[in-house]
Formats: sequence, structure tokens, C-alpha cells
Amino acid sequence: MTKYKILYTEDDETLAFLTKDNLEQYYDVTHCADGALALTAFKSDTYDMCILDIMMPKMDGFELAENIRKINSDVPIIFLSAKTLKEDRIKGLRLGADDYLIKPFSIEELLLKIEIFLKRSHKNSISDKSIYTLGKYQFDSKNYVIFTDAEKITLTQRESDLLKLFLDNKNVVLKREEILKSLWGDDDYFMGRSLDVFISRLRKIVANEKGIAIENLHGIGFRFSLEKN
Repeated sequence: MTKYKILYTEDDETLAFLTKDNLEQYYDVTHCADGALALTAFKSDTYDMCILDIMMPKMDGFELAENIRKINSDVPIIFLSAKTLKEDRIKGLRLGADDYLIKPFSIEELLLKIEIFLKRSHKNSISDKSIYTLGKYQFDSKNYVIFTDAEKITLTQRESDLLKLFLDNKNVVLKREEILKSLWGDDDYFMGRSLDVFISRLRKIVANEKGIAIENLHGIGFRFSLEKN
């Protein structure tokens, strides 16, 4: 089973080692010792949760959270900080954090908070949305069709699931293995060949639509780029 991915920032080497060691029993953890490095990591990958220290070099946790929220308004954020003033806690929550834990914190409490927010986030991420705008087209994911008033294109279920996955994660890099496991529950070679065929067909459908592209990031995966109307 694929582990949830957590971006963890902490510049205290000892605390970072101990916390990361505990979290990695359950999650896939990327640790960054400064805010600028963490922002670069967040832009280059997809994370299920962010756990942020506040007082860090190069970019503090508040600024980092603000930048993360510009990119992704939904990913859960927990602050871990020695800053105990009520004003700091309020600032963190106003920036869009889901919680704010004071150092020293209990690893058991942190794990419980992570579990709660991941469950909530995962539940909300299963989008009920079924109609999407795709350039001149409308996409009905429940009925596997892309249509205009004058045209209708029928997709297979896999093609429809793939397009919905892209649209629910537009402008975000999706790793190849993540897509395969999401659609087939496996990432073997033959499923990968099928994925390439589906992506080729979707590319042909949107080829003439301005502001829409399926980018191939060699050795990584794909990004469905969709400019705002």
C-alpha cells in the first residue's frame, strides 16, 4: 500500500531526526531544514500533508505556509513551534493551518493529529464533481463523455478516470507510478503501456484547445496544465 507523503520542516537537527524517525514508521517523509528548500520540494512533488516549523533560516514557516496555500488550498498544514504567543497561533491559523502544536510536543499527539487530518483530507479529495469545463468542451466524468452542442466524444472508463484525475490535480505534477496505482492498483510495465495510449488519445482531443496541455516530465510523470479562463 502506498504511504501518504509528508513534507516536514525543522532546522533543529536532533529534533528533526527523532520526529522523522517516528513518522517514517507510518508515512513517507521528506525533511527540509529551511523554508526555501521546503518550498522548492513542495513545488516539485505532491504531498498529502505539511508539518512546518516556524523559526527557520531563509524562509520562516509563516511565509512558507502562505506560499504553499497559493499553490494548494487544501493540503493539511500543522505548525510545530516554540512560539507560544496567542498572536502567533492565530496568525498561523489565519494563514490556513489546520492546527498549531507547541514544542515540546507529544509524538503520540502529533501522530493522532496527522491521522485525523489525513482522513478528513482524503475524504474531501474524493471529488463529487462530475462536470468539468475543458476549453470548448464539457466533460461528464460519470457518463464518460466529452461534448459540445455539436459534438460528442465517448471515452472508455479508464480514459475518463484518467482525465478526471488530471483535472482534480490540474497544474500539479503526478508521478507515473501514482497514476498507475490510482487507476489500476499496480504500476507494472503493461499498465504503463496502456497509460501511454490513453494519454496519447487525450492529447489528440485537446490538441487545439488553447491553454491546455498534458506535459510529459521525463522520468517523473505528467502534469495537466490548464490555464485559468
